[in-house]
Amino acid sequence: MLAVLVHTLDPFAIEFSSGFGVRWYGISYAAGFFLGWLLLRELARRERIGLTMLQVGDLMTYLIVGVVIGGRVGHVVFYEPHLLITFHSSLPWWGLLDIHKGGMSSHGGIIGSMVACVLFARRIRLPILHLFDCVAFAAPLGLCFGRLANWVNGELWGKPLPESMQVNPPWWSVKYPAEILESNFPLAKLAPLQSLVNPNEPLPEAVYRAAYLHRSDVLAKLEPLLTAYYPSNFIQAFTDGPILFLAMAIVWFRPRRPGVIAGVFLVAYGAARMISEQFRQIDEGVFMIGLLTLPMLLSLAMIAIGIALIVWSSRQTIKPMGGLLHRR
Repeated sequence: MLAVLVHTLDPFAIEFSSGFGVRWYGISYAAGFFLGWLLLRELARRERIGLTMLQVGDLMTYLIVGVVIGGRVGHVVFYEPHLLITFHSSLPWWGLLDIHKGGMSSHGGIIGSMVACVLFARRIRLPILHLFDCVAFAAPLGLCFGRLANWVNGELWGKPLPESMQVNPPWWSVKYPAEILESNFPLAKLAPLQSLVNPNEPLPEAVYRAAYLHRSDVLAKLEPLLTAYYPSNFIQAFTDGPILFLAMAIVWFRPRRPGVIAGVFLVAYGAARMISEQFRQIDEGVFMIGLLTLPMLLSLAMIAIGIALIVWSSRQTIKPMGGLLHRR
């Protein structure tokens, strides 16, 4: 029995051929959109928001496109701008479109969803800020599933636990067999596993493959050799999901002027990211100002915009809308 959580998940739910199939990452995104649709549809059915049940379905179509495009473009622009000028001979030919290789930005997804809201609000002649409120209220569901998808993909690792905790790491820490594929991993540590794996493969690759085949004999010897990390994926899934949703539900317990809930989302999500980023590894080569990483800087901008939106919206004379326990 392993003392900590070791990542041995296959990113594919169904793999039709090598590198092609249905990924858990995509299923997680679909689940987030589906639950968001259910939530807003129920609020529309109870006449708590200014959308009809049919309009909620149309809105979700806009949001899916906005989040996917915004999330991908945001990731490339913020973290891997070289992909904008990366071209190759295989589908989809352009690095920007290599979404099957991963790489989605939550900040970019938020920008994309805002653009989608503006376009949809103009189409149905609904106050844009109220639509922002509706989408912001449902957003924590998608954010939570997105972070769980990051865990399934084995990406966005947390920071290593302090050295004092590495000898006997707590049960909530996580370890990644992919660590042994890094160039700085001492191969001598893997010598005790030599006899357990295919001798015709390079040792790190053979051990890595055996680990992801859930070989208990290999995992038992490999686990003590790996570094224990903070479970950043689960921390962010919790802060960006249940905690954020609860905070917004409390604020929207009664009707608010359009824009207030969206502002609360920006402030609460920005603050949650500032906290959870303390447990996440800094992306290699990411832009920084002092100790502030790019995600932190974007979160600070969100907090500032959110505060301004709350103050401005609260001063408007428009009638309050929404509310979980009150009709419009």
